[in-house]
Amino acid sequence: MKKLILLILAFTLLGCFKTSKNKFEKQSFGIVIHGGAGTILKKNMTKEKEKEYRQALSEAIRIGYDVLKNGGPSKAAVEKTINYMEDSPLFNAGKGGVLTSEGTIELDASFMDGKTLNAGAVSGVKKVKNPISAAIKVMEESPHVMLSGQGADIFSQIHNLEIVDQDYFFTERRINGLKRLQNVEKLKGVYKTQNDRSFLENQRYGTVGCVALDKSGNLAAGTSTGGMTNKKWNRIGDAPIIGAGTYANNLTCAISATGWGEFFIRAVVAHDISAIMEYKGLSIQEAAYEVIHNKVGALGGNGGIIGIDNNGNIAMEMNTSGMYRAHMNQEGKLDVKIYKDE
Repeated sequence: MKKLILLILAFTLLGCFKTSKNKFEKQSFGIVIHGGAGTILKKNMTKEKEKEYRQALSEAIRIGYDVLKNGGPSKAAVEKTINYMEDSPLFNAGKGGVLTSEGTIELDASFMDGKTLNAGAVSGVKKVKNPISAAIKVMEESPHVMLSGQGADIFSQIHNLEIVDQDYFFTERRINGLKRLQNVEKLKGVYKTQNDRSFLENQRYGTVGCVALDKSGNLAAGTSTGGMTNKKWNRIGDAPIIGAGTYANNLTCAISATGWGEFFIRAVVAHDISAIMEYKGLSIQEAAYEVIHNKVGALGGNGGIIGIDNNGNIAMEMNTSGMYRAHMNQEGKLDVKIYKDE
């Protein structure tokens, strides 16, 4: 009897040790960002351009990290981080947004709050400097989840968001990109070089996103994009669609996607990762792999996701050759990556 009591005490102490260890390992906050996925190969990247991207990713994520470190909410961390990337001509969002077939700008964005499951989105906006801020305003100041086109622009102006002329968004890089793609289109898909093929494939992608866990245990996710180069008929991808390009739930995780939007919509990528975690008990990394490779990939789609769960564990999964991405944990350790094999 005495031996039995000692055995029970031993197992109880072991259980307590494991519990405290798990609590110790849990991250109190963390943040992950992406700047788009696609055919990103080191051989096609100059050292100067690579350095520029790594620096921009580092600067962007530090903005959100500082918010979280100082006890700020995940919503503010996501918004301010994405604002930085929207203001950079390097990324396909805001200032760096790609052009439509008519040579205009149509921007999309969405945001979701993991605590309340509230969400907001805008699509096809043409005058809002920072679409992610407009998406958050839709969530906070309207009874709706998504506004589009002129209505979303007017709503943003009413709520004192910064409005700019279309000229603000035009960059030489995106103007030349549209011309090059339309020249390939005139040749009816006949590529002069392999670089033309890679260039055309990359025009399907391009997004920025951020997911964060704050010290209060609340998750948030946001995604912003200029969409697809040479898009027609007011095409909309997955970025502004809650559950496809963006999802956050405090029970599981926060996800932001980037890739060929049509496939991410069909696979309901962001929500599916959360659902697999909730219903199957898989880790965020396992769930992300399952969805990106066995679902999106099986459909013929390409892209990737960033995610963070309610314990601070992260995933940065892709089936492309690269994805601009970065992560910072509660200790402030910075991890910036571009290529898949890093």
